[in-house]
Amino acid sequence: MNLATQNPFSSKASQLLAWGHWFTLANIGLALLVSLPYLFADAPPTSAIGTFYMIITWLSHTAFITFLAFVLTIFPLSLIFPYPRHIRGMASIIATSGMTLLAVDAFVYYNLGYHLNFDSLREILSLFWRNVSNTPAFSTLLVLAIVMMILAYQLLVSNYAWHHLAELKRHRSGKKISGVLVVCFALSHSIHIWADAELKFDITKQDNMLPLSYPTTAKALLAKHDLLDLERYEQARAVSVNAPTVSFVMPAQLPSCEINETTTGIDIRLFSSQEALNKFVDSTADIRLVGPILHPRDQQDTIFNALYGLPSYYRTSMQKDNIDPLWRRSPITLSTSLEGYEFIHNDENALVNVSLDSQEPVRANSLVFAFTTQSSSSEQITTINQLWSSAPRLNSVNHIVQPQDILATVLSEFWQCSELAQSALIANNMIGEKQFADVNYSHGVFIALRKDRITLLSSDGSFKHISASEGFSVDQELNVPFLIQGIKQLKRFNAQ
Repeated sequence: MNLATQNPFSSKASQLLAWGHWFTLANIGLALLVSLPYLFADAPPTSAIGTFYMIITWLSHTAFITFLAFVLTIFPLSLIFPYPRHIRGMASIIATSGMTLLAVDAFVYYNLGYHLNFDSLREILSLFWRNVSNTPAFSTLLVLAIVMMILAYQLLVSNYAWHHLAELKRHRSGKKISGVLVVCFALSHSIHIWADAELKFDITKQDNMLPLSYPTTAKALLAKHDLLDLERYEQARAVSVNAPTVSFVMPAQLPSCEINETTTGIDIRLFSSQEALNKFVDSTADIRLVGPILHPRDQQDTIFNALYGLPSYYRTSMQKDNIDPLWRRSPITLSTSLEGYEFIHNDENALVNVSLDSQEPVRANSLVFAFTTQSSSSEQITTINQLWSSAPRLNSVNHIVQPQDILATVLSEFWQCSELAQSALIANNMIGEKQFADVNYSHGVFIALRKDRITLLSSDGSFKHISASEGFSVDQELNVPFLIQGIKQLKRFNAQ
């Protein structure tokens, strides 16, 4: 194709190309405004270099994806179909669609912590439904108004840039701005290379902040949520039994739970060996196998799960401060003789009894849950055993559960206190739809369960996927949106 300047076709294409650069520059300014929520979605950097990196990355990366969108859409259209009026109209529609998509992605990231993706489509749709269902008319009008404002802006800058093209060509500001953005782009990547080599996690934890940026690694994900043990990462030392600094925060309000004399009591039995569990099962009537239960190999972590209905992330903090289980709301009473929980005031006729290696007969009219904490696998963090129960409604459970799910099921299904379960526990009802991600924490390792896959995310940044049914390692990439949901759930009661 001959694009000589005397060719009218070439002249139009050249003019459209010049117009397209100014149109793109105007859209870079709008994209920077729309992308501001990304900067405030996470905790701000703690260092000056981290803040500087965040700003130059925001400027350069936002400009880059805006320019890339122009190159992939408007630019080829200008060469193939060089009719100014039609191109300007199509460009305005394309740019409006792109800016609307960016605004939606920013909204999702600000609220959920990850970008638009098909794996988390259900959670994303649920987010929009919650926001729209409260005020459907207002929300619809607001969305339409924002889209129309973006379209009006596109038409305005498109027409202005075309009619004042000769005047704009005489300005040097465009080249200066482009030069600054190119310098920021090169500088941000250079800083990231340095930060990755020097373990500057205040910088690398921002990897996935903007769309189409660096893919999130396990180390960046942990650093972002303050779960990365930098000392262990640097020196490859053994993990500490204690969780990272956790400041447990009691919820401002907890729902009540109506209990009466006819309410069924609960007896949770944990056993140190399979032999002890078998002996108890043989001597207990009406007890049947429910299904597999995933729990930490550390017995004390498992006990905490069953007693508090929470991941072991909070174990050290709650034991040190002598904090009762959140679900223990009057008139719910608790009895336990477990070591380390002497601060719990026991009641002989308590509604809930949690014990270790007890062979005493189950109280009349009480539901029993029993499993062993003995490890049956070579995995150092988790193991899977069998859960037994006398609750007939659990016959249909055919998926893996966790110790904390026992209390969630009791509160929701047998005591009709689902609001208390959702407010006081980080656990799922074994029956029905899951409310939370299946997560736990033990020996510095974040544990996530999704269907048959167990993900172990260590505090040194390493991770492993394990097939729950077969026990072998699975070679898969991290499901970042799912893990972000799980980590946020894990830290729901943490002040930091």
